[in-house]
Amino acid sequence: MTKTSVSGAGIGLRQPHYARVLEEQPPLGFVEVHSENFFHDGGASLRTLERARELYPVSLHGVGMALASADLQAGPHLERLAQLVERIEPAFVSEHLCWGSVGGVHFNDLLPFPCTEEALALVAGRIGVVQDRLRRPLLIENLSAYVRFRDDDMSEAEFLAELVGMTGCGLLLDLNNLYVNACNFGEDARQALARLPMAAVGEIHLAGHEVTEHGLIDTHGSVVCDAVWSLLRDVRERGASAPVLIEWDTDLPALEVLLDQAARADRIAPALCGEGARHVASA
Repeated sequence: MTKTSVSGAGIGLRQPHYARVLEEQPPLGFVEVHSENFFHDGGASLRTLERARELYPVSLHGVGMALASADLQAGPHLERLAQLVERIEPAFVSEHLCWGSVGGVHFNDLLPFPCTEEALALVAGRIGVVQDRLRRPLLIENLSAYVRFRDDDMSEAEFLAELVGMTGCGLLLDLNNLYVNACNFGEDARQALARLPMAAVGEIHLAGHEVTEHGLIDTHGSVVCDAVWSLLRDVRERGASAPVLIEWDTDLPALEVLLDQAARADRIAPALCGEGARHVASA
């Protein structure tokens, strides 16, 4: 039977772990894949995703729509995504708050933009088109960025809160991205959390980063640090009960490492949300 409801933490499903996950069926709440990797009409990888969908709820995480691009031509991309959504019936569909194309050239990157009223209107309109086509709310992810803009009218957290109010979209709250930005720009991650509507958070990402002499780099290539685990506890205390995804894309470890990180997330989540919750001092 195909599983639909999400209960518990998940992991990003990457090709080196396909065989073991499908054969051993570890106890995961869900798995997540990058949508664009499955836009073709057939083949082994799509069959693998369909098999995974029989075992787990699936989250489709987009990296290529570039919703804030000024001259976006997203029609073909959106149609491919809509076909995949209809085929897989995912638990969640998400995209990044970024731009990535101009003049018909796609940069294959998640680029930041000024958080202005003009950009807000543009992105809100795009989200409306996507949600109408998919017939479901889209989760929008906060971005790790390495620049701030003088033209900003608001913070990213305020921008996201406005998007939720204008479009009815949800949020994919990436706590590692939030922490990386706070450290790099001398900001307070918890103040950013306070500006976000926790009720709109549909999924939470946790990942690792690299510490360099110039700042933190969002690499998705290591275990989640203690400070980010602490932010997860804070989010739970603020009432967000969304499922957690362990995101790991570079220097991929053994499957057991990912499962251990997911289990740690589960030890935090049930204790700090829901009826009869108990406070947990550490995970």
